[in-house]
Formats: sequence, C-alpha cells, structure tokens
Amino acid sequence: MGIISFIKGGVAEMAIARPDAAKDLWVYKHPDQTIPWKAQLTVDSDEVALFFKDGKYVGSFSAGRHTLDASNIPFLGQLIDKFTGGNVFICEVFFVTTRENPSIKFGTSIGDIQDPQTQLRVRLMVHGEFSARVIDPVKLVIGLVGQRAATNEGFLPWFKSQIQKTMKDGIAELIVKQNWPIMKVTSGAYTEEIEESTLTNVRKNIEPYGVEIIRFGDFTISMDQADRDRLDKLVERMAYVNASGGMAGYQQLAQAEMMMGAAEGMKRGGDGGGAFQGAGIGMGFAMAGNMANMMGNANANQQRPTESREQIMSTLKQLGELKQAGILTDAEFETKKKELLAKL
Repeated sequence: MGIISFIKGGVAEMAIARPDAAKDLWVYKHPDQTIPWKAQLTVDSDEVALFFKDGKYVGSFSAGRHTLDASNIPFLGQLIDKFTGGNVFICEVFFVTTRENPSIKFGTSIGDIQDPQTQLRVRLMVHGEFSARVIDPVKLVIGLVGQRAATNEGFLPWFKSQIQKTMKDGIAELIVKQNWPIMKVTSGAYTEEIEESTLTNVRKNIEPYGVEIIRFGDFTISMDQADRDRLDKLVERMAYVNASGGMAGYQQLAQAEMMMGAAEGMKRGGDGGGAFQGAGIGMGFAMAGNMANMMGNANANQQRPTESREQIMSTLKQLGELKQAGILTDAEFETKKKELLAKL
C-alpha cells in the first residue's frame, strides 16, 4: 500500500519536464520510470517527448502542457502498471531537441596520403564546425538505445565519431581519386569541392539515425608543420630543377645554398658587433659572387668549400626524394651519390 498511498496523497499532480540545466542537451532522459496517473507533462516548443517501454517506442507528445490520462490518450494504456491498481505508468520518457544545434566543433586525422606531385606521404588533418538538427526523434532514440547510449553524454561522442569516420574515409578517397597536389589541398584551392562531397557523404550515413547535418563552418584541411616544410622544400627544388636543366641545375642550387649557409653562419658566429656582422654579410655576398662566377665559367679553377658530413647526408636525402619523385634518373642519382660518398 506504500506507493498507492503516496500517489493518492497528491503526487498525481507531479510535473514532468526538462529541467533548465538540461535545456541545451540534444537528448534528456527523465530519471524516473515510474510516473503517476494525471501527472503534468510540459513539452517546450523546440522539443518532443517520446515514451518507450522495454526499449520499444509507444507514443509521443508535441509542444504544450499535457495531463497524462489513459482515458484520453489511448497509447498510455500500454504503460499502466496493473500492480498499483492502474495509478502508475511504467515507461521511459525522452525529451529530444528539434531545433538547429550550431557550432559543434570537430577535428580528426584523415591519415597518410601520398602527394602525387612529389610522391611523399603526408599526414592530413581536418577540423572545423558543423550545425545539425534532429529530423526524426524516434529514429534517433531507437538508434541510441541500440548503441546503449541513450543519454546526451552517450549521444554526442557517438555522433561525432560517426561524422569523423565518414570524413576520414571520404576525404582521403576524394583527394586520391582526383589526384590533387597536397599543397593545393591545404591552401584551400579545393575546399569547396571537398566540403560539398563530405556533406553529401555525412548526410547519407547520419540521416538513417534521424539527424540532419545542415552545414559546415571553418572547414579546414591542414598538415603537420614538419611535413609542410619538407613538402614545400621539395616542390621548390623540383621547380628549380625543371626550370634549369635537370641534374646540373640541382647541383648549382645545392652549391649556392651551401655558400649562403656558410655566409649566414659567419654572420651569426661573431661577437654581435656591427662591424663583424657587416664583414660577415660582405663575405656572404663575396662568396655568392664567387659562386656565380664558378657557375658562369666552367673553366674557372676556383676552390669549392668543404662540405660537412651533415651537409653531404642532407644532400643525399634530398637527391633520394628527387629520384623518388621521378625528377632524377637512376643513373644521375648513382653518379651524384658516388661523388658525395667519396667526400666522407
């Protein structure tokens, strides 16, 4: 008789509503599955209240204030607990927000993709934000219950993971299929095409769960700074080699870089005095001038600066990248490799 007396004592006027602290949640589950007859249910204008029993959808209430009375609302009859004399409904109540939810941030790694221009493998990331709204509350809650994530805390991480998985697969496939250079992808040259394709794929995979992705914002594809520096340097070298005649052009570039590096080292290596720095800069220009004379006159007998082991190994690595990219032939690579190894 305890619960019956409790209900008859006035709890029949119990109010059921989403609390103010839960107004921003996509899904709010009412904590009590025991609901008194004649309880007052309040549903806000931007939500719907769903009633479930044993994991199965029974019925819903739209915006407004409703008195839970089985005599007026037939589906409530399925929820009556006979052991309490018909004074209690046993069910699960979910409040689902139907308004647009903006500015949901996301970020994930796309994975390693081979750049078609240089053949280097580069790790790409995508990040930004999106807005979404529930278009089928019943599908959403059924999907969540099936995932054992029927609360907002369980929903949002699961939802983001579904979107990011779709992005990861779809963006990588599109870049590879279109053979887009990675430098252009990360510069934003193809952002519109990638965003449009991603939106289509995400909608296709998410809408079966009753949610619609409306739009993306600040959609950005980026790469690690170390990969960017490596790729940028190789692209620059490839352009120089193509413009200046293959291996000979690359040798000139490597020698000029070495000269300028030596001059810069002299500039920084002094005591910081203006006179010494000026001398260092002057020496740098003089060395660069000598380099120009050496490249302009093949018969000039000028002494090459000594290359350190680090410089030689760095040049070997760069030559290997140019060979991998198809700029140098195997024969050109082997010839230069022997010359460099002989200096060690």
